[in-house]
Amino acid sequence: MSDWRNIRLGRTIVGEGYADQPYLVKTDDGSWLCSVTLSRHIEGSQDQHVATFRSTDRGLTWEQEVRLEEPNAVENSYSVMLKTPGGRIYVFYVRNSDNVREIPYHDDRTKTYTRVDSLGHYVFRYSDDHGKSWSREHYDIPIRNFQCDRDNVFQGKIRFFWNVGKPFVKENRVYLPLSKVGEMGKGFYQQSEGALLMSDNLLTEKNPARIHWQTLPDGEFGLRTPPGGGPISEEHSYVTLSDGSICASYRSIDGYSVESYSRDGGHTWCTPHYKHFASGNPAKNPRAANFIWKMNDGRYLYWFHNHGGHFIRDSFENGGKRNPYESRNPVWLCGGVEKDTPEGKAIAWLPPRVFLYDVAKASRISYPDFLEDDGKIYFSETQKSTARVHEVPKEYIEGLFTEGNAEVIARCQGGEIRQMPSLPQRKQGSGDCQNSQALHFKIAVSDDTPGVWLDALDENGLGFEVSLTAERRIALRWNEPERRLLIDSQVLPQGIRSAEIVIDNGPCLVYFCCNGVFCDGGEERQFGWQFYDENMQCLDWAKVIRLGKNVAEFEISREIFQ
Repeated sequence: MSDWRNIRLGRTIVGEGYADQPYLVKTDDGSWLCSVTLSRHIEGSQDQHVATFRSTDRGLTWEQEVRLEEPNAVENSYSVMLKTPGGRIYVFYVRNSDNVREIPYHDDRTKTYTRVDSLGHYVFRYSDDHGKSWSREHYDIPIRNFQCDRDNVFQGKIRFFWNVGKPFVKENRVYLPLSKVGEMGKGFYQQSEGALLMSDNLLTEKNPARIHWQTLPDGEFGLRTPPGGGPISEEHSYVTLSDGSICASYRSIDGYSVESYSRDGGHTWCTPHYKHFASGNPAKNPRAANFIWKMNDGRYLYWFHNHGGHFIRDSFENGGKRNPYESRNPVWLCGGVEKDTPEGKAIAWLPPRVFLYDVAKASRISYPDFLEDDGKIYFSETQKSTARVHEVPKEYIEGLFTEGNAEVIARCQGGEIRQMPSLPQRKQGSGDCQNSQALHFKIAVSDDTPGVWLDALDENGLGFEVSLTAERRIALRWNEPERRLLIDSQVLPQGIRSAEIVIDNGPCLVYFCCNGVFCDGGEERQFGWQFYDENMQCLDWAKVIRLGKNVAEFEISREIFQ
């Protein structure tokens, strides 16, 4: 069996050069409808256009694309869909209706961009036959200018914007996200902020020309980063909570995901803050989409990339070598549950788990969607090239809200010398089921003074060893005849009671937890996790495991993904 988390095992929707934002709705005839932005070339090419695909077998096969507009007319891009209770489906997208061919840099008007797919008009079409065809005409959505629009190089006469966030409905009002751009320059989008387009009659009005629209929030500014944060606030994703509050999650260049709540239907928002887990750790994220969804049972899911920190903004501001748009492999997923606060309901985010990955380490997995159908859970994703859909086992989703479902294969108490159990070996390129396993080493310590916690090295020094270094880093040493591996955590404070080391054979990565909290690298490192050489195969070279004097209990468990 193979690892279902490997994106290459998903069901392909389309792949023809550039494919982005494969978003799903279930139509009233039971089919799936997927909208995608396509080009035969690269992102931003003039032939970029929106198309939809239908599937009548839950993504196993897809019918021929239906284009909303023909390629090479004007760029039309970045579509999201909404199905109304009456069955009508709306698709919203960005259209370069004025056929603008270049954009001056904000800070240096002698330079121009010729990529023009994030400006112009926000438009929609509709379908009354479950996505088999679309209205002949497109309809413009009026957008109120913010200060950032009036400050752009066209003084707001032409707006820069795009959208990746799906519409949502609250109290029979439709809300459509929008990322406004005030400046084009460094990093392409140099300044951005979030808005919502709200309609109070879209769900009931059949005449598209009579649909009302209001731009939120009130005032001159949209959703931005926390005080002192950077100029980038974009790709907003929203959910509604049980008390009517709205939660927004969005990306920044600050190295952290940003979160804000509205208690009045999007008119005003609390001061934005960096998203934190229930443990108190901030949610690190590069300049990449991080989306939230509400499940049918009222629980929440959060997609992100689990690395970041000040390194992201440093690179943006100082011309660093690291691209803040990169490192989107693997994807991590978190569960969330509602909690009470003095201001109203909020979401408490639980520890992250590895979700989808690609064997090509540089793969940029992103722009996902989430769909529940007949009790099953599906995710779509793209790497800007091939759009796929994946069925996700319920056991994995439930494991986000519990301590997981790993099977214990060995356990011993302090002072014991334990016979080495048979551990799965990674077999490169074999598709062997052992490559779909993650090993969890859990250690309870009675004294956190530095020293060796586990010694599983043979007489030739082959095998593995876990220790707490003099710098107070949890360290894994893994030796094989042809190669050596040393991976450690960030420096940890006094008071270590338990530790966990996870070696995941699927994406080939290692990460640490301390006292039940994921070790994310802190301010010291961009990454708390690390890939290892896929040629590393075997841990169990020694015949026994020796526990250090400070270890109270040790447990090995394995989690299988197939």
